[in-house]
Amino acid sequence: MAEQILIVDDDTRLSAMLGDYLSGSGYATRTAASALAGLDDIRRNPPDAVILDVMLPDLDGFEACRRIRATSDVPILMLTAKGEETDRIVGLELGADDYLPKPFNPRELLARLRAILRRRTSGRSDHIMRFGRLEIDPASRVARVGSCECVMTGHQFDMLVVLAENAGRTMSREQLMDRLGGEGSEAFDRSIDVHISRIRAAIEDDPKHPRRIITVRGAGYVFARRQDEEG
Repeated sequence: MAEQILIVDDDTRLSAMLGDYLSGSGYATRTAASALAGLDDIRRNPPDAVILDVMLPDLDGFEACRRIRATSDVPILMLTAKGEETDRIVGLELGADDYLPKPFNPRELLARLRAILRRRTSGRSDHIMRFGRLEIDPASRVARVGSCECVMTGHQFDMLVVLAENAGRTMSREQLMDRLGGEGSEAFDRSIDVHISRIRAAIEDDPKHPRRIITVRGAGYVFARRQDEEG
């Protein structure tokens, strides 16, 4: 069965063109011309991914993204009309998996869409990884610190798994993007840092003084093998 893609954009001409392009690539698409219509569509029939425009007639895409994330971890690709870095960072902070500034090349959008869908379905080891009080279960896609489940997006969970699988090894931004299947992204894209910040907020006891994901200045990040003090 073809993966279902919901396009939320009030530019009906663009939505139709994008729908035709994605349909030709094997996806089933449907559209919503407003944020509220898109939110209702997601509640009634959850899609496999959402392409969400920032500029919408009722709620802006940022608020729509926040509301989606309150109940769903569906992959979200945001379209930012201005392509400004602040817009991109806000979207990522609210839970978007990736972003693409308008105007865009449909081939790049398809590559980014495939990447976020692949992250969701990619096979990883089923064994549970434990680092002190932090437990990561790739099979059920759940991370916990003690008894508390960590809230993060699907993309952020995948990034956490990549870091954990390489515990003790410094991972550069380029390596993280390569492991996550990123395509068409700049090597030093600020989005990596934003996602790391959100992961820290979810798993660290004190995100301002992280002990699980450590910054290696000028090199990248390292996931610590030993994270909790021995009693």
